[in-house]
Amino acid sequence: MRAAVLAGPGQMRLSEVEIPQPGPGQVRVRLEGCGVCASNLTPWAGPEWMRYPTDPGALGHEGWGVIDALGEGVEGLSVGERVAALSYNAYADYDLAEAEAVVKLPASLAAQPFPGEPLGCAMNIFRRADIQPGQTVAIVGVGFLGAVLTRLASQAGARVIGVSRRPFSLDVARRMGAAEVVPMDDHWRVIEAVKALTGGAFCERVIEAVGKQWPLDLAAELAAERGKLIVAGYHQDGPRQVNMQLWNWRGLDVINAHERDPAICLAGIREAVEAVASGRLDPSGLYTHVYPLARLADALDATRDRPDGFLKALVTPS
Repeated sequence: MRAAVLAGPGQMRLSEVEIPQPGPGQVRVRLEGCGVCASNLTPWAGPEWMRYPTDPGALGHEGWGVIDALGEGVEGLSVGERVAALSYNAYADYDLAEAEAVVKLPASLAAQPFPGEPLGCAMNIFRRADIQPGQTVAIVGVGFLGAVLTRLASQAGARVIGVSRRPFSLDVARRMGAAEVVPMDDHWRVIEAVKALTGGAFCERVIEAVGKQWPLDLAAELAAERGKLIVAGYHQDGPRQVNMQLWNWRGLDVINAHERDPAICLAGIREAVEAVASGRLDPSGLYTHVYPLARLADALDATRDRPDGFLKALVTPS
């Protein structure tokens, strides 16, 4: 089979490797595609701690496809079933997953892409945010994750203010249900704009969905007294400084909404399957760019550079 190997900073190659065989309790998934996660960008850039080359297919963790082989002792799953997988080498034609780490996709989702991990992540962040009807929610950073959270929060009866850098992202926020949008261009201008929109009260919930220092600083400034600051951005590039005086003075609850327990991640994926299958959530318009596996490097560059019209990249084996 073919599998992508990160050979060095900014260097991707396709390798021919043996198709993996499922061990006890595992399934093999013939992959239909894999989402490209922004968490891949730090390894792509080449931090000091990164070791090259990577394992075949490594970094890909948003895969979906069809089960084509079962390991010993697997029950409740069948060859031919379509699933979203919580696996970790999905930039390839095939990947292995523990049987309990796949979620069946219903027939109503046939032929639809389903990067389960980020969709499940959004569901878990939304649950941790505890958004209530009538609240004002600022979402700082409207990429794929921020867009899904905008839809979920607006459906919950909240008034959503989308704050993002690109005009395209602000248009997406509007389409996903944001009541107002604010360009993220100047720190104090954004604060004053949100202050004016909320009559000086600011926001009961603020979700930071960028993963950088400035948006985290900005998000705290937009939170109301006794509000909740939800950290949804993936901060993987080193330490952060926080304005503890502000957090203290406003009595903020700060929630790091990233889940690391696979059981909780899978619960989020199952909830996402239900939401998409029922029509409550339609992420199809958020998958803006699709690349063949051989062009994974281009997909990573687009995820980094975010050209106009870009929101989320998928790679497919074909």
